[in-house]
Amino acid sequence: MSADLYAQVQQFYARQMGLIDDGHPDAWADTFTEDAVFAEASRLKEPLRGREVIRASCRERQRRLDAEGIDFRHWLGMLDVRPQPDGSLRTRAYALAMRTPRGGALEIFASVVCHDHLVAGDGGWRVRSRDLTHDGAGHDERAGESA
Repeated sequence: MSADLYAQVQQFYARQMGLIDDGHPDAWADTFTEDAVFAEASRLKEPLRGREVIRASCRERQRRLDAEGIDFRHWLGMLDVRPQPDGSLRTRAYALAMRTPRGGALEIFASVVCHDHLVAGDGGWRVRSRDLTHDGAGHDERAGESA
């Protein structure tokens, strides 16, 4: 994999996380494909299916954060990018989710492993599927697999 491709993927995540952290749920949802699947077993009973369902969930989350006066931030690191024969990418990264009540102290809300399937879309990458596994929620069954 080229350094340029790796940098493109890092830039995609920096932009995507910035959108959600800056309170732009619609623009954030647009970084997913129309048929995207968002799974977070420790928080969601069923995966979110489809961009519009993901958008509605993110809007509701933003409404709650605004009402509670919470600033929320994401940090991704240890990014592993695996190009696939069809031109898509499989990625694996560690993510920290942090929240800070306005006027309060930073709290690490969650530490997760993020597995994404990225596909090329209009103007850049789009998430086709995202699977988040929270630390402490049980064994990551995908550990040891290539991303």
